Amino acid sequence: MKVAIACEASSFLLKEEVKKRIEAMGHEVLDVGQHRQDENILYFEAAQKLAEVIQSGQCEKGIVICGTGAGVSMIVNKYRGVYCVTCESVFTAEKISHINNANVLAMGARVVSWDMGGEMAEKFLAGKWCEGFTEQRRLNNERGYEVLQEIEARHFK
Repeated sequence: MKVAIACEASSFLLKEEVKKRIEAMGHEVLDVGQHRQDENILYFEAAQKLAEVIQSGQCEKGIVICGTGAGVSMIVNKYRGVYCVTCESVFTAEKISHINNANVLAMGARVVSWDMGGEMAEKFLAGKWCEGFTEQRRLNNERGYEVLQEIEARHFK
């Protein structure tokens, strides 16, 4: 899978660790910035770059990192077809792919450790939407995703 990754200045070191874990899983990583520790990319710049790559279809999934994960998530979710959830646990990172079909994971460098960030990325990328669900639960989740897209179509111009 091709995975986009981006961060702002305070989260560069976590991004580099997460990137190594993703590559070790065999995924191709498109790093859209910050590329050096001495750069000063702002959270909204990183989020925009990542969201554009996901929206274009250039990458299937993305991981975006700032201090808390909140700011980048707010920006990314303004792009049609890009669904981002800020996570602070491995459990939630796994479930956003499995249950919600999110295509972007946001995390905070001031909230998660390097090891935890790597594990969150692994679980997020390994999650398969509705895998192992009963027929009814799968149908319910699919309908929920349709409702999300209907709301998006009404409110995003």
